[in-house]
Amino acid sequence: MSNAQGTHRATRDAAGAGAGGPAGAERARLPEQADWDAVPNSSWADEAAATGCLPLIPEQDAMPAPAPAPVGARTPTPAPVGARMAARRAARAGKGGRGGRRPETAFPALGGGSRPDLRPHFRPESLRKLLPQALVVAFLAGGTVAFLAGDKDVRLTVDGEPRTLHTFADDVGEVLAQQGVTVGEHDLVAPGPQAELHDGDQVEVRYGRPVTLTLDGQQRRVWTTAATVDEALRELGVRAEGAHLSASRRSTIGRHGLDLVVRTERTVTLLADGRERTVRTNAATVRELVARSGIVLRNQDTTSVDPDSFPREGQTISVLRIYGSEEVREEPVGFRTEKHKDAKLFQGTEAVDTKGKPGVRRVRYAFRTVNGVQQKAKIVRSEIVREPVTQVVRVGTKPLPTSVAGTDGLNWRGLAHCEAGGRPHAVDPSGTYGGLYQFDTRTWHSLGGRGRPQDASAGEQTFRAKRLYIQRGSSPWPVCGRKLGG
Repeated sequence: MSNAQGTHRATRDAAGAGAGGPAGAERARLPEQADWDAVPNSSWADEAAATGCLPLIPEQDAMPAPAPAPVGARTPTPAPVGARMAARRAARAGKGGRGGRRPETAFPALGGGSRPDLRPHFRPESLRKLLPQALVVAFLAGGTVAFLAGDKDVRLTVDGEPRTLHTFADDVGEVLAQQGVTVGEHDLVAPGPQAELHDGDQVEVRYGRPVTLTLDGQQRRVWTTAATVDEALRELGVRAEGAHLSASRRSTIGRHGLDLVVRTERTVTLLADGRERTVRTNAATVRELVARSGIVLRNQDTTSVDPDSFPREGQTISVLRIYGSEEVREEPVGFRTEKHKDAKLFQGTEAVDTKGKPGVRRVRYAFRTVNGVQQKAKIVRSEIVREPVTQVVRVGTKPLPTSVAGTDGLNWRGLAHCEAGGRPHAVDPSGTYGGLYQFDTRTWHSLGGRGRPQDASAGEQTFRAKRLYIQRGSSPWPVCGRKLGG
């Protein structure tokens, strides 16, 4: 510390100690360092001794630097610390003296009389030095406020696991990216990824889970964000009251998904043994439904629908009581007929070379009675016991003669009139004989005729009658045969 500074401090402390007068003297403004350096040391000492207080330093345009103290000059000793503290307390106590007004302080060294202007004076050079520092301080303060305003307290819950975090993100998608949370098309984000983020917001992410759902026999694949089977059923709108579930409602659904079989409760009507009953069931098959209803299926008993089918809502199912038996029967098997042409035989004439024989087939029949009603027999098994024998027939191709030798002179008209009244289509009351000459069918066929004799023409009937006469004479007509002779 220089000698001038030491002198000024001693003088200030002394003035503080003597400020406790009746009027309560006011402490003068402490000079700035530049003011101390611009005032000569000797004037400060004289003024302090004359007035008892520190003078205010007036502003000067140019004040000469203080002259150095002579060599060997005595430097005033600073006042003790205790004296300075006592002077400050005395000054504070003096403020409450009589009149409450501060005494006017004379400044003889500066002209005395009135009190000088106590407003601080700054030089332009000092302002230019303080401005950059003030700007830096203002920038740092504004940045701190902006930093604190951008920080957000957000609660993020991912699949039921909450976490609290601080973030500067502007929207939900940005905070999810910061936390490494990736979402897909089946995942749920609330609020949405584009939603603006504010302090205190809550963001929930629920991952989608694939569920292979078999509902009442119909299988489909669905996605759900539910964490348990019970939540998934409610989300999918599946009525679970009274339903059969392949997994417990409390079972959790992992990210890999779940296979779930659900059979809801349905209303089905059963008709059995003459009774009708309506039941509520979640059975998987009709057979299970019937068994749960206390109905026993015995032997061949069954239901009107496939017992292994799925019972539907509102379906009516009948229980069929079946009583059955089997019977074995032997039935004939018809033979085939082979015909071969023979030029030696007249047209319309056939000769049997090999007579056909029917075969034998053994058949097993099943007879059923359904709810007391006899059903049509059903063939269970069939086998040939004896093979049939094929019949071989020769068919004549030789043209028929226009007359039969030895018969042209006979009275065939009289015979026809006697037998059938001359009517070619006449048939006797028994239906056995027909035509002009009352042929029976067997004789007609043996003569080469086809079909029934009454269906043939009169000429063909006369020709067959002549052939019969050649073979047997008039004996086929025991009563009317005499008409042939005239």
